[in-house]
Amino acid sequence: MISVGEKLPKATLVQMGAHGPEPISIADKTKGRTVAIFAVPGAYTPTCSAAHVPSFIRTKDQFIAKGVDEIICISVNDPFVMAAWGKETGASQAGITMLADADCSLTEAMGMRFDAAAAGLLARSIRYAMLVENGEVKILQMEQGPGVCELTAGEGLLEAMV
Repeated sequence: MISVGEKLPKATLVQMGAHGPEPISIADKTKGRTVAIFAVPGAYTPTCSAAHVPSFIRTKDQFIAKGVDEIICISVNDPFVMAAWGKETGASQAGITMLADADCSLTEAMGMRFDAAAAGLLARSIRYAMLVENGEVKILQMEQGPGVCELTAGEGLLEAMV
C-alpha cells in the first residue's frame, strides 16, 4: 500500500471533456502542484454521495486558502458516471475534478483495491484522502470501517494539514 513520502504511481485516468472521454495523467496533474485527492468506493453509493463529496464541496475554499491548487475525486467507475455524479452532487459546479479510474490501474498500483462481492462492489477503491505535493504523498488518511467518512472527509484532511 502506498505510504507518506512515496510518489504516486504513473497511471492514466479518464475525465469527461467537451468532446467525450479524455485521458488524464495523474503524474502530469500533480507535477509542481499541491493537490487534495479523495477516493470513494463508488459513485452514487450512500456515504460517498451524502457525506464524502459534500464534505469537499463545503471545505473547498479552506483548501484553496491553504495553497491547494485542485481537489480531485477518484472512483473506479467510468467517466460518464463520474461526470453525471459530479453534476448531480454539485461537485463539478464547485470546481472539484471528477476522475474515473476506469480500469482500476491507479487504485491497484497504490494497493487501495478491495472487493465486496456481497454488496456487488468488485474492483473498488478503499475510501481515502491524501495531500499530494509535486506527485509525492504528504498526508494519507484512510477509514477503518465501511460507511465511515471522518478522517477522509474534507474536514478530516484539513485538520491533518495543520
